[in-house]
Amino acid sequence: MQTVYIGMGGNLDSKAGPAADTLAAAAVRLDLLGRVVGRSSLYSTEPVGFAAQPRFVNAVVALETDLDAGGVLRGLLGIEQEFGRNRAAEIRNGPRTLDLDILLFGDLKTSEPSLEIPHPRLPERAFVLVPLCEIAPQAVVPGCGKTVAQLLLDLRASAGSEADAVVPIHSDGWSAGNANMGSAPR
Repeated sequence: MQTVYIGMGGNLDSKAGPAADTLAAAAVRLDLLGRVVGRSSLYSTEPVGFAAQPRFVNAVVALETDLDAGGVLRGLLGIEQEFGRNRAAEIRNGPRTLDLDILLFGDLKTSEPSLEIPHPRLPERAFVLVPLCEIAPQAVVPGCGKTVAQLLLDLRASAGSEADAVVPIHSDGWSAGNANMGSAPR
């Protein structure tokens, strides 16, 4: 059994409702791939890259699974489609109903055309590091030898206020899911 950390985000309504509701519903669907054992808080974040779009809602979940990385990726892509995402028709870094990314997969380090673990932009993305640090600050990122907490400190030192633009938000649906689980593995 491996612990996988999955970044979640979205800024468009889906069949589940607004982005916060979409993330809550998608977290429930992740149980098809294993067992969700932890969730960060939800965060409102500025878009990266394509700026002319609504703010995103982001979070990170910890998933225990027996699947390999390819199996988890296929499952995540299926869940994205279920919530209305069409990767082929969207603008790169543009608006989307749901984005699910494998951030860390145990101590796996791999680079394939369709899958890179750890996520290649993890060290530069506050919208991922802040929620990941909330549930797994001592997780060591393979290939760099630093913990998630150290990467967040490095980012804050170099990016300044940009790293502080990750704002916690509240959602009853998301909070209800948190109440039903214990602490995530560290």
